[in-house]
Amino acid sequence: MRTRIWHEEAEPDNDFATRSALCHGYDVYGDLLGRARWAEMLFLLLRGEAPSAGQARLLEMLAVALANPGPRDAAVHAAMCAGVGGSTSAAALIAALSVGAGASGGAREVWAAMRLFQSCGRSSSAWEHALAEPAEERAGIWPHAGHAPGFDAHAVRSSGIVRAALQGLAASGEGGCLDWLLHSRTALESVAGRGLAMTGVAAAALVDIGFTPEQGEMLYLLLRLPGAAAHALEQRALGHKSFPFFALELQDDPGVSA
Repeated sequence: MRTRIWHEEAEPDNDFATRSALCHGYDVYGDLLGRARWAEMLFLLLRGEAPSAGQARLLEMLAVALANPGPRDAAVHAAMCAGVGGSTSAAALIAALSVGAGASGGAREVWAAMRLFQSCGRSSSAWEHALAEPAEERAGIWPHAGHAPGFDAHAVRSSGIVRAALQGLAASGEGGCLDWLLHSRTALESVAGRGLAMTGVAAAALVDIGFTPEQGEMLYLLLRLPGAAAHALEQRALGHKSFPFFALELQDDPGVSA
């Protein structure tokens, strides 16, 4: 194995036990533990360097904004279904990851929106052109999203929490794209014909922090897992009798005798 991220030294008497571990040159258990924050460790792992104070603060704020998408979110609902059905903890998280990975409201949409920020920058005319005439997607594993990345597939106006998240993150003073998006939101929504989504806000923040689209996609998956975990545990404790399953009408009910 070859990695530039992690360097370990083995115990003198056991090659399979680690005596010390360095992350991009930083002693994790000797120097970082007790000094570094969660957001700083995430940044170090992905970017290979320590974040600035502003980058760390913006990443922490984004982590709070994304921590729990709520029961209305399809990924969280998938984890809830797994929990109430008695599935393992790993299965509940995998359900949330699988459902929350897609190009319509999921992590792949964040990837696509970050690519738009890379190509269009903060040019209103470039964004309006890109939203009015979306580029054709290459054939691949992801189905066509059917809407502009970063915008809500089902609503013509942004929700209250999306607007609040955008305003709060932009107020950090570290977000060039966030600040531009805050002031351009109404015009962009008009061109797109849809409201700004949390994926668009997250994409702007991740670009401002300095992540690539691939890194942003991974982080979006990761940062939304706490809420999925909490709701899965809650529903497991409540049981299936308290869970609102959808009504189902069987046209060929095997329980009905001939």
